[in-house]
This record gives sequence, structure tokens and C-alpha cells, in this order.
Amino acid sequence: MAVDAQPVPRTRSIRRPRFRGKNVTTAALIAPPLLWLVVFFAIPVVLVGLLSVGGIVLFPGDEVWTLSSWKSFLDLDSVYMGLFWKSIKMSLIVSAICVVIAYPIAYFLALGTSKHKYTLLLLIIVPFFTSFLLRVAAWKFILGDQGLINSFFYSTGLRADEHPIPQLLYSQFTVMLVLGYVWIPFVALPIFVSLENLDRRLLEAASDLGASRWQAFRRVTLPLSLPGVVAAFVFIFIPTIGEYVTPSLVGGNKGFMFGNAIQDLFGPGFDWTTGAVLSMFLFGAVLFFTLIFARFLSMRQLST
Repeated sequence: MAVDAQPVPRTRSIRRPRFRGKNVTTAALIAPPLLWLVVFFAIPVVLVGLLSVGGIVLFPGDEVWTLSSWKSFLDLDSVYMGLFWKSIKMSLIVSAICVVIAYPIAYFLALGTSKHKYTLLLLIIVPFFTSFLLRVAAWKFILGDQGLINSFFYSTGLRADEHPIPQLLYSQFTVMLVLGYVWIPFVALPIFVSLENLDRRLLEAASDLGASRWQAFRRVTLPLSLPGVVAAFVFIFIPTIGEYVTPSLVGGNKGFMFGNAIQDLFGPGFDWTTGAVLSMFLFGAVLFFTLIFARFLSMRQLST
């Protein structure tokens, strides 16, 4: 006896409801920081950019919509352009020296010790709980004509009372010394993180294959820690280009940097148009260097 086949009912696909509340929550969380960036970063940058080309005129007699200030600044014989390259050179020297000094510190904390590495790391950062201005001003008492070093040389007979060592204060050397003192602990942090995340099995494999400690460091440790090294270099190079507080306190005329020129133009110089030109040029230079270093880091990560 044949049995009639019953048709199989079609099941309807269940549509999941869209959670619009989640999108609202995300927008509510993003809106405050985004508004902060727009009000206190994007709008000021736009205003300074308009001021640099005469789109905004603040003082009588200023030209409207002109590039004359930019032409004067970009001249190869411009004083400000020479000051910019001087600041670049000083920042490069400080960044390179700080990375060279900070790398062994980070290496010891990450790979040389295991018990108290975080305690030692905290001890390195502890002095920076003090005010930045106080720490920089303290160097004036250390390096001044009547400071600790000159007083020591005088007490030991290495110098006469009326002939202090001139290069200890108000010079490029002093600015780079104090900037290095300020930034070395912060430079050590990204290098420490890259070394801390290093796979120890790679070092063991290199040792099993007959590599010496130096060969393992040169072929394994250093290449894998290069992203942290580059990040540390950027971490100090970018801020020090526009540094003006430290040169103002310990640099004098010889340690004058690009940031000091911007400060003077917006302050005693009362030339806001030229100051805006220098500010926008510095902003563009910092953005350019940041993109170059970010590109390098991304290429390193892809290659590894």
C-alpha cells in the first residue's frame, strides 16, 4: 500500500533584531574625545594656518591672503630655516645618544634580571614624579658658575675663581645634556616592552645551533627589538624638535632652538603672522617624520 509523501514545510529564516542601542552607545563614547580634538586641536590648527597666509588679520597694516611670510621663511638664507636645521641636528643627536644609553638599561631589566625588574623600572621613573621645571632648573645650580661642578674644580685647584668653565651652562651641550636626562627613562620603556615580549625560545635555539651570545644578540635580539628602538627614537625626536622650555632655562643664546623662535614671535616679537608660519611648518615637519617612522615600523612588522 503506497503512502503519500507529505510536503516538508519551509522554515522561515529568523531575522535577528538590529541593536541600535549599541550604535548609540558607541557614538556617545566616541563623541566627547572627538569633540575635544576638534575644539582644541583641529580648529586651532586651522586658525593658525589661516593666520599664516593672511586669511585672518589681527593687526592693522597686515596683508590679506598673502604668501610673503612663507617666501621669506623658505628662503635658503633665512635665519629661521637655519634655526630649524640646527634644532633637527640637536634632536637627532639627543635621540641617538638616548637610545644608545637606554638600550642596555632596558636589556638588563628585560633579560638580565627576573626578580626585581619592575621594581628597578619603577626606581628609574620615580624622579620624574617631580615637576619638570624644578628638575630642569636644578641643572642650573649644578652647571652654573657657582654650581656643584665649578665649585669642585675650584676647590681642587683645577680652575681659577674668576675663570669658570663656560661650556657647562648656556650652550648647545647643556641643552642636549638636560634633554637627554629628561627623556632617557621614557625612551627605555618601549625598548623594555619589545625585549620583554621577545620569545626566549629563539635565543635557546640560537644557542643550540652554536651561536655565541654576541651572534644571538646581533641576529635575533636586535632585529626583533628594532620596532621598540624606532618607537623610542620617535618618542624623543618628535617632541624635542619644538622644545623651548629647556633651551630657555639652560640654553642661552647658543642653545636657542626653533621652538624658542616661535615663542618669541608670539610673545615679545609680536609678529603673529611669522610665528604662525613657523608653527605650521613645524607641524608639517612633525607630521612628515611621524608618517615616515610609522611606515618604517609597518614595513618591519610585515617583514617579520
